[in-house]
Amino acid sequence: MKNSKLIETMLNCVMHCNYCADACLSEDNIKMMVNCIRTDRACAEVCDTTAKLLAGNYGHVNALVAYCQSTCEKCAEECGKHDHQHCKDCAEACAACAKACAEYLA
Repeated sequence: MKNSKLIETMLNCVMHCNYCADACLSEDNIKMMVNCIRTDRACAEVCDTTAKLLAGNYGHVNALVAYCQSTCEKCAEECGKHDHQHCKDCAEACAACAKACAEYLA
C-alpha cells in the first residue's frame, strides 16, 4: 500500500495519544494535565483522519499532512513537559510522526 509506513506511524501516534490522555485522567493532579489531555485528543483525531485519507489515496492531502505535523509537534512539546512515562512515550511517538510527515512533504 502506498504511504503504508507513514500511515503506520500515524496510527502508532493515535494509539499513544489515546493511551496518554486516558492515563492522564488517573494522575493525582489532574488540573495540571488538562492541556496534555486536550492536546492528546486533538492529535489522535488529526492523525487518525489523515491516516484514513492517505489509505484511500485521496490526492489532496498535503495541507492535512502539514497540519498533522504541526499538531504532532505541539503534542510532543506538551507531553514533554511531564515526567510520567505515558507522556514520555507519547512525546516520542508524536515526534516520530511529525518527522514522518515532514519527510512525506519534502
